[in-house]
Amino acid sequence: MRRPTNVTLPDELVAEAKALQVNVSQACESGLARAVAEVRRARWLAENTQAIEDHNARIERDGLILDEFRQF
Repeated sequence: MRRPTNVTLPDELVAEAKALQVNVSQACESGLARAVAEVRRARWLAENTQAIEDHNARIERDGLILDEFRQF
């Protein structure tokens, strides 16, 4: 499902985009999707940093669980 949305953009930017045949809707969607992904990634990392650090410390301290079976 898609939702019509009004977005305010600088006149010069819209004019240049049209002159270059850039699809403004697609460009806005792409930029918004990228921004959402970046924020989600940053939040996930902030929420999981301690667990990742703890896991890495355990591996440094105890080694890998099946390390004795590694053939390389």
